[in-house]
Amino acid sequence: MSFTDSSQAPIYAGLVEEHGDVMAEVRRVAEETMREADQAVDFSDIRRSAAYR
Repeated sequence: MSFTDSSQAPIYAGLVEEHGDVMAEVRRVAEETMREADQAVDFSDIRRSAAYR
């Protein structure tokens, strides 16, 4: 649900007005964290360099 759905969820819309769209921010941070974690555990460069030896 996004902030534009305020007609169907007036309580949520009021909370977003008061505190910002916390759920959207959490979603953004979670996606960023997942990208960073994928990069941190990506060993493909190590495998490629070992293959060239």
